[in-house]
Amino acid sequence: MLRAIAIDDEPMALEVIRSLSAKIPFIQLSATFTNAFEALEYLRKEKPELIFLDIKMPDISGIEFLTTLSDPPMVIFTTAYSEHAVQSFELDAIDYLLKPFSQARFLKACHKANEQYELRHPLFRQQRQSPPSQQSHSSAAPPSDIFIKSGYGQVRITLTDILYVQSMGNYMQFVLPEEKILSRLTMQEAEALLPAPAFVRIHRSYLVASSKVNRIERDSIWVGEKELPIGAGYAREIARITGTK
Repeated sequence: MLRAIAIDDEPMALEVIRSLSAKIPFIQLSATFTNAFEALEYLRKEKPELIFLDIKMPDISGIEFLTTLSDPPMVIFTTAYSEHAVQSFELDAIDYLLKPFSQARFLKACHKANEQYELRHPLFRQQRQSPPSQQSHSSAAPPSDIFIKSGYGQVRITLTDILYVQSMGNYMQFVLPEEKILSRLTMQEAEALLPAPAFVRIHRSYLVASSKVNRIERDSIWVGEKELPIGAGYAREIARITGTK
């Protein structure tokens, strides 16, 4: 179950979120706030997994509020204005709900949040899916696919389809046999999504799928016909690919 809070300066808007979330079994709305600074105090003590966050608020906007958090939870923006959609997705928001939104649209956004949480916490997913008698004895299995944010949506990628991943400024490019998918991620976030040792970092800008490597030389590695550089100091990682360490 995802623990959530809602922040909106309009009490009626909070009541709508309270009513909609009460019908979703995997959402627990722990607290609501009409004052963003009171919510900030709450977040210093508690660690909810999700925030429903209004954008147009007095004193501080939802976007400004989010940028003050050093380790923010997942965020679903709720607003009557559409002009901040692009900026919200640049901040890695899970979704952007335009008021008034229906139960179905709210549920869709919550499903996105739940999927993202399960992808980031595979043990939580396995415990939820396993029978209670097996939960204490099972270990987390790596996921077979992941969702990544691309543009305004989420794209499912099968892990075995990934050839390599390349850092491109503020984005990561996932290279597949038939396409390339760009996602606003850091290298550290991409490494967290991709299970080791199936994926190995060979350079400050490259992660490769170990099973796709067909040739290794002193300073280069080949994935199919693509030559990629090996960074200085990555000998241990290369040894993991060859099975010598």
